[in-house]
Amino acid sequence: MNHWLIKSEPDVFSIQDLEKVEQEPWSGVRNYQARNFMWRDMKPGDLALFYHSNAKPPGISGVAKVASASYPDPTQFDKKSEYYDPKATEEKPRWYLVDFEHIATFNELLPLQALKDDPILSEMLVCQKGTRLSITPVDKKHFTRALKLAGTKI
Repeated sequence: MNHWLIKSEPDVFSIQDLEKVEQEPWSGVRNYQARNFMWRDMKPGDLALFYHSNAKPPGISGVAKVASASYPDPTQFDKKSEYYDPKATEEKPRWYLVDFEHIATFNELLPLQALKDDPILSEMLVCQKGTRLSITPVDKKHFTRALKLAGTKI
């Protein structure tokens, strides 16, 4: 099993939103490296730390699970979508996604500063300058440590 960190702005889609809908396609990702993680590397059952970005403070708010194999992101074909890609075709899609299922919402946000201050979690990609990807791999030791600091068992 792989572990991930997925970012979303809470005013766009939060962990509470995922909890309400239970499962959601992770559409609209338009970075090739992040797309490749979903397309080639994520497998059903993988777990992800759900990170609220562009928030005050930013941080990890819960846990989600990959709930599907990858498939073409339908927003790339929708001319009315902000994620429409005129170069994508049904025969040759450019963008892929997976569905995520809600697993847990933390009682309190685990803020980015707490990650940076922790000697183990400070190694995470989200703590490194210049790392802005919306999806990043997470080492199992970092995933386990984040759950421990959040007081959550899965």
